[in-house]
Amino acid sequence: MNLEIVILAAGQGTRMKSRLPKVLHCVGGKPLLEHVINTAQALVPSALHVVVGHGSEQVQESLAGYDINWVVQPERLGTGHAVMQALPSIADDSVVLVLYGDVPLTRQATLQQLVASAQDGPALLTATLQDPKGYGRILRDSSGAMVGVVEDKDATDEQRLLREINTGLLAAPANDFQTYLPRVDNKNQQGEYYLPDIIRLAVANGKSVASCTAESELEILGVNDRVQLNQVEREYQRRLAEELMRQGVSIADAARLDIRGSLTCGEEVFIDVNAVFEGAVTLGSGVSVGANCVLSDVSVADGTVIHPMSHIQGAVIGRDCSVGPYARLRPGTVLADGARIGNFVETKKANIGTGSKVNHLSYIGDCDMGSGVNIGAGTITCNYDGLNKHKTDIGNHVFVGSNSTLVAPLCIEDQGFVAAGSTVTTTVGKDELAVSRSRQRNIKGWNRPDKRGSKD
Repeated sequence: MNLEIVILAAGQGTRMKSRLPKVLHCVGGKPLLEHVINTAQALVPSALHVVVGHGSEQVQESLAGYDINWVVQPERLGTGHAVMQALPSIADDSVVLVLYGDVPLTRQATLQQLVASAQDGPALLTATLQDPKGYGRILRDSSGAMVGVVEDKDATDEQRLLREINTGLLAAPANDFQTYLPRVDNKNQQGEYYLPDIIRLAVANGKSVASCTAESELEILGVNDRVQLNQVEREYQRRLAEELMRQGVSIADAARLDIRGSLTCGEEVFIDVNAVFEGAVTLGSGVSVGANCVLSDVSVADGTVIHPMSHIQGAVIGRDCSVGPYARLRPGTVLADGARIGNFVETKKANIGTGSKVNHLSYIGDCDMGSGVNIGAGTITCNYDGLNKHKTDIGNHVFVGSNSTLVAPLCIEDQGFVAAGSTVTTTVGKDELAVSRSRQRNIKGWNRPDKRGSKD
């Protein structure tokens, strides 16, 4: 039988106290709903249906890159009503798995087990909690067979003592949904059409209902407020850190690591505390990332050291480079092998050649730099004239003295030399020395200002 998946994502999430639809709040840099979609896709369904309501246009726009049948639920009348909206698009011979757009941590293996249990009838994912308050309880007969689900608000005091709960995740043949959902009523405290009511109807019709057990409470935790969002975030980060460590990555403190995208690492990688990785980041073998670094959409080759407090975005870094501390590499920066970027250096759209060094307090923007170049402290490329950006070309084995100003457009040819304190506005030829500064004067007998004679 084909598998089709329905994801319920129509809720407003008023407890989030946010204008953003609940399912678009992020965990690990991705919307809650995207996590659920990714897990669903891993099951290789023949079709994926997402039921949206509040903020439906915003939700669809945010996830437009996915192949999804979007179903709008104009009135939110309960989970059973939501699934009913998707039923007309579902093939009769499918098994249907129902997921929730605010439950992002359910494991693929758990869902595979649930689907396998639903080939001949409904199967429900359950969990046993120490504190089941707020959850629907699983009702079983004397033989242990499931006979129904009662919501917390509708349960008796005796039923509230039960600790096995309904997670809401359910699978069944499409024919079962088509048979039982139209018969679900809304005679309950909420006045809603509950999806789990099909369990009771199936049992009454002589069908047996299977159940699977979630591995942990966190696996089925839904996000209803920002406290739960933080719980899910920390569990997600713990899982990522654990997987990296199993792959051989050394992490100074797994509780102080944030991955907001994807992180791929080679062998013998070390990550210090409070490192943040955004977008797609790749670290080669032997890379070390210091404390309090932020790397966004960065590729770092083998043997490179990123020193503490560095912020790197949209850069490509070669082998055996050194970056930081307190460096900022902006988009378009490319470091060739062995390049060095030191403390309080900023680069942007800069190609830094093999073995070249920009070690202190400098800005290099819109620049192509050859190999073996040394840029002295306090040097800047003046790449913006107030209207347009201009480029600086620096050849091989160029030396630029400290506190120099390179006014683009500018070319410094191979082995050019710029004296410290110079403002350079015209081409420096090969093996030429550029000096552009006022002559020093020493005034003898000069009297230093004296405050003793001042009225102030």
